[in-house]
Amino acid sequence: MSSVAEQLRGGREAKGLSIQQVADAIKMRGDHVIALEKGDYDVFAAPVYIRGFTRSYAQLLRLDQTEVMAQLDRELAQSDKHHEPPPLGPQSRGFVDAIMYQLSRVNWHITAPVIGIALVAAGVYWGLRVAKTRQVHDPLAKLGPGLYEGAKTPDTLPLPVHH
Repeated sequence: MSSVAEQLRGGREAKGLSIQQVADAIKMRGDHVIALEKGDYDVFAAPVYIRGFTRSYAQLLRLDQTEVMAQLDRELAQSDKHHEPPPLGPQSRGFVDAIMYQLSRVNWHITAPVIGIALVAAGVYWGLRVAKTRQVHDPLAKLGPGLYEGAKTPDTLPLPVHH
């Protein structure tokens, strides 16, 4: 059985496609096409990229995707960097993960305007209450009548004294 790299390169050459044509057709960089054809998987950051690009490449070349992906899994199992497939089972989640999951399920096209309208209504209500209390509030209301006493000064001016 030939490797995935050999199958991809052979399929491309059989179709008469250049590396740039393949890269343009499946929306990936040319150096990634070359890396897949050489079997150099260390260029990729994670196995998910290798699997996705290989699947797209095999589909473009009309290769048997099931067989190509099975062969790729066998090759990645022998790799040091990409030997583990992505986890498919349940993983332990923390409090933040649970909140983020619930927030991701919210339809924000509806929720965001509703929250915005509620905040504007609350702001208008609060503003009107503050304005009303300031209009009604008399700063001298607690000052009783006649509490102010002026300075004790005589009603007449002092007479000049001559010596």
